[in-house]
Amino acid sequence: MALSEFETKRIERLANEWVSRKRPPAHIRDQLDIGYRISGQSLTLFEIRPLSNDPKKTIEEPIAKTPYVKKTKLWKIYWQRADLNWHSYDAAPEVDSLEVFFEEVERDEWACFYG
Repeated sequence: MALSEFETKRIERLANEWVSRKRPPAHIRDQLDIGYRISGQSLTLFEIRPLSNDPKKTIEEPIAKTPYVKKTKLWKIYWQRADLNWHSYDAAPEVDSLEVFFEEVERDEWACFYG
């Protein structure tokens, strides 16, 4: 079941605020930027970089992912390992708000999101 329009707008607002705080200065955004995507009940944060062998194209490197579980009213936190699979973030596998998710990503206590 997808998120409601109201929930999606709230997530967009919070994600836009986070991206605005974390984005690099404007003069280097063509080399590194940050974005997000909402898909179904999940929010994914990612870095945007030029492709090394074709700088006219960009790639998205995932930072973190959080699906919302309506049944439990919790956000699960995942990070992507070198195996390209999403793994539960053991320091805080679930949180009760999107705000706490952003705090966990920024804190990155176990160096999972930013290495």
